[in-house]
Amino acid sequence: MQGQKLLERAEAMREQLVAWRRDIHAHPELSFQEHRTARLVADSLTDMGIEAQTGVGKTGVVGFLGEGSPVIGIRADMDALPINEANDVPYRSQNPGVMHACGHDAHTAILLGVARLLSEMPDRPAGQIRFFFQPSEEASDEENKSGAMRMIEDGALEGVDAVIALHVASDLTANQIEVAPNYVTAAEDSFHIVLKGTGGHGAYPHQGVDPTFILAQVINAIQGIRSRRVNPTKAATISIGYIHAGAVTNVIPAEVKLGGTMRSYDDDVREQLKQELEKALGVARALGGDYALSIKSGYPSTYNDPEVTEMILASAQTVLGEDGIGDPQLGMGAEDFSYMSRKAPGAIFMLGAKYDDKNRPHHTPVFDISEDVLPAGAAILADVACTLLQRKA
Repeated sequence: MQGQKLLERAEAMREQLVAWRRDIHAHPELSFQEHRTARLVADSLTDMGIEAQTGVGKTGVVGFLGEGSPVIGIRADMDALPINEANDVPYRSQNPGVMHACGHDAHTAILLGVARLLSEMPDRPAGQIRFFFQPSEEASDEENKSGAMRMIEDGALEGVDAVIALHVASDLTANQIEVAPNYVTAAEDSFHIVLKGTGGHGAYPHQGVDPTFILAQVINAIQGIRSRRVNPTKAATISIGYIHAGAVTNVIPAEVKLGGTMRSYDDDVREQLKQELEKALGVARALGGDYALSIKSGYPSTYNDPEVTEMILASAQTVLGEDGIGDPQLGMGAEDFSYMSRKAPGAIFMLGAKYDDKNRPHHTPVFDISEDVLPAGAAILADVACTLLQRKA
């Protein structure tokens, strides 16, 4: 079967996959600063005989294999995080304060493996494969645009008929995937609020407007949005992440600052959360104070096309067997692949990559993955890409 043959070939290049991953891991770069990684990617693609376009979406790379239609895109993100690595491993980060703590090094290595598999495939279906090596999934630029948005603006997804991606998961059993149709990650919007009073002496609270008293009522109103204003069958959450108020025990502050995040799946619920937050803050004015609200829109929710999802499941069963399919766990995290899967039918799946018995969460100094999953990830993506070329023809 095609999937098994691809896995055998991917296993044969295990040493190269590991070398790519470790090289990238040891030299992490922050969002929109992935210059060295982009050069490594472009040079590797060129060595494979694949056309490589650099500077896409600022620091991204697009590889072009084949011609005509259909066009299938495969995406990997390249950026690291501002974290000091705590792991004592040969491939430990050599850049202080920067670490691949989310697995993007593995994503990039896997996609290079996919490129090699498909470029050497004598019976590859007709059509074009585009390899999207995307910058800045973890952050946005000064215009609040992430790497996926910038690549789309540069035309990378023009004419693409379907797009796929994977994300390694340090808490899931190695070489087991999780994937589900419909919404799989949430839309993310952050908010910042200033509650305004007059301040005053702590011994004479009646002489002014106390914004900390207003805060207590506002928190209740905000928490009531999810429980009493949003349809209970719809996914949504609001969390307050910080509160700053005063610094002296006998002084009532003039203002209180707080902020947090809102998560949702449906676009209509996303808009409702913003409107309800504004209403909840009306409590401040009713109590004699005032407020200022700013909302920063983040990534939209990611929608997995059911047909593409079925292809991923079928491929994973071929490559990994029935034991390689886990029960999907939906979450409220955000992922900017959502922009690509809204541009063309697509799906992203989680590839289990648990390293050892230690808890190694994403975005922490001890994050690490099992490199044994690199061949399987490459084989599944390559297999799904071939299936999509055949189906979309």
